[in-house]
Amino acid sequence: MTFPYRAALLALPIFLAACAGVPPAAPVLPESSVTRAYQQSVDINGRMSVRYQINGRDEALHGSFEWRQRPDNTQLTLLSPLGQTLAQIMVTPDGATLTQAGQPPLSAADADALASQALGWPLPVAGLRDWLQGMVTVPGGKRVALAPGNDGDIVSADGWRLRFPAWEDGAPARPRRIDLARSTEQAGDVALRLVIDSFQPR
Repeated sequence: MTFPYRAALLALPIFLAACAGVPPAAPVLPESSVTRAYQQSVDINGRMSVRYQINGRDEALHGSFEWRQRPDNTQLTLLSPLGQTLAQIMVTPDGATLTQAGQPPLSAADADALASQALGWPLPVAGLRDWLQGMVTVPGGKRVALAPGNDGDIVSADGWRLRFPAWEDGAPARPRRIDLARSTEQAGDVALRLVIDSFQPR
């Protein structure tokens, strides 16, 4: 074994260890000239579908959602295709509460963890505050407005892969459809699709 080859082998574990300690880089978003005011108070209605696995078996859920956001709280209601309430999540500065018909309310400090626990599949409630408005929060807390052409293959800080394949015409344009995907230990490969039917600032 030659000296350079042996040295390379000895250096490999050190290199791999160094790489393991480096967090993944934040996604670099293309520059955009879009100016869009973030709405602290907004009502959004739309349709939702989710695919996930339970014990290796494929499951699917279809329905609609209602998003009611105010400066000090957010309420997300999940509805069946017939309009029955499947779950309602209320988020305030003090934490989150989830209610389902015929079951006692559940509470937790983190809305995403609460939804995952109760529903059996992950629902990124915190991220939706940005994504439903066509925005992404980058390191440092700055919200960046997306637009058609600078919205593909975005990975959030918590591992969701985002795509915005359809937009409403307007000035500025707003998302019409959002596709989310993530691999999880709990529910396998999760694919979530949201179609926004109405967007009403309040």
